[in-house]
Amino acid sequence: MSEPLLEFQNFGFQYKAQQEPTLENINLKVNKGEKILIAGPSGCGKSTLAHCINGLIPFSFTGTMTGSMRIKGTESKELGLFGIAKTVGTVLQDSDGQFIGLTAAEDIAFALENDCVPDPELHERVQATAALVDMDGHLSHAPADLSGGQKQRIALAGIMVNQVDVLLFDEPLANLDPAAGKTAIDLIDQLQKKTGAAVIIIEHRLEDVLYRSVDRIVLMGEGKILADLPPAELLCAGLLAENGIRDPLYLTALRYAGVRVTPDMRPESIRTLTLSPEDKAKVRDWMRDNPEKAAKQPGEPLLEAEHVRFAYANGHEALKDVSVTVREGELLAIVGTNGAGKSTFSKVVCGFETLSSGTIRFKGTADWQSLSIKERADRVGYVMQNPNQMISQTLIFDEVALGLRARGVPEEEIRPRVEDTLKVCGLWPFRSWPVSALSYGQKKRVTIASILVMRPQVIILDEPTAGQDYRHYTDIMEFLRELGRSGITIVMITHDMHLMLEYADRAVVFSGGKVIRTDTSAGVLTDPDVIRRASLKETSLYDLAKLCGIEDAKSFVQRFIDYEREVERP
Repeated sequence: MSEPLLEFQNFGFQYKAQQEPTLENINLKVNKGEKILIAGPSGCGKSTLAHCINGLIPFSFTGTMTGSMRIKGTESKELGLFGIAKTVGTVLQDSDGQFIGLTAAEDIAFALENDCVPDPELHERVQATAALVDMDGHLSHAPADLSGGQKQRIALAGIMVNQVDVLLFDEPLANLDPAAGKTAIDLIDQLQKKTGAAVIIIEHRLEDVLYRSVDRIVLMGEGKILADLPPAELLCAGLLAENGIRDPLYLTALRYAGVRVTPDMRPESIRTLTLSPEDKAKVRDWMRDNPEKAAKQPGEPLLEAEHVRFAYANGHEALKDVSVTVREGELLAIVGTNGAGKSTFSKVVCGFETLSSGTIRFKGTADWQSLSIKERADRVGYVMQNPNQMISQTLIFDEVALGLRARGVPEEEIRPRVEDTLKVCGLWPFRSWPVSALSYGQKKRVTIASILVMRPQVIILDEPTAGQDYRHYTDIMEFLRELGRSGITIVMITHDMHLMLEYADRAVVFSGGKVIRTDTSAGVLTDPDVIRRASLKETSLYDLAKLCGIEDAKSFVQRFIDYEREVERP
């Protein structure tokens, strides 16, 4: 057998500023052509392991390394950051943080220019690499003009142009709509087969990654490797939910129905899953025994937008006659493709952008447009998608307390409010940390906490669970659900179909700057036309219903939702 591309032997790492090691006793091999998924809860050491693989540790982040970490047989600390980059290419979670050039072509060419590659060869390799990721028609575009999925492809081309042996993806699905995420997984699969490179994917959204096969799943917890198994074996071991990772929905539904899931059933994907007639009957019986619950009575209209239009200075009309009603105490999901107008609509509501025409009313009054951004913020809090655009303080506690201090709240009231919010958001252990020491997902929780602590009547969250593991995702969403029960209204802009299914009372679907559907989550995710038009992704529960011979798939999905809410999370 050939020598591993990457090999960890009894490896450990402790950051200089930390009292305890972040990684302990890591033993892991990655061979040429393998595709590996690394999963685990936030703070378990996944990002630190990635930094060891791509050389940021020890060459950018200092600390103490123990054991051995070899790349193609050579200790990583002997290769240097430049040497490691010849073997390992990384696509960051935030593609914007990876761009160097003013155009896509310049960005792809950056590494070649550093290597003084002659112009004819450089242009040929840039063109060929761009074609490999289907972006050769966008080389003259500025990165800022590209969609999230297109940015990711350019970032990928920028590392592939060096013909690296290992492709490392840090949460590649976090900022993509469901259809773009599905395309990204397809692309990664195709590139792995074409190039023969080893692929390492770090991701919370397990079911979405398993849309295409992986060889192994490495499960991490508290800085250690808890399991390194083929997907079918790990999915049947019961370790995922115990360690902050969401089981695929179709497997959860099978377990509710009393079906024992075993590796020989090929449970790693709904496309490969095989069920016996007896198992299918159990699913149908479960549906019969769990009727739909009565629909929640809608509250009074709280925030009403009628015939809203908005166009940017360049003439692009982002909102076209949009009408949305948000009701008191509900949890509303806004979903749709990237660029459909979801975030623009929220910015218009909050006053960050001024509508071109139409009306917005709050509690029936039409003076919303006359209010300042601060006055609107007292009623409607907004959590942005990118946490780096919200954070301004050095310490976590100070960031969460900032809004209260700006409003003159006494310090003796600020401390308990901030502490309670930090506990709910899973940030209490880090309360004295600098924000710069946090992962992207942890920073996201800080920004959510900074708005939750203000207790507005409506909270709009743009991708609230991006970068969150299942445990913290659940903690945050259960807290938001409790806020809803107490009368606070929650609006979520999300690409996470699991989130919409589990928690949203209603869903508003945007496409092309218009609202194309308002319905229950089950209604949206069992409508093929809406899924196609809004770049959503059908729920695997729909596929499971069809596999089991259930004609009314919408009702099956709704009963699953009701069961989860009433039985699993009373």
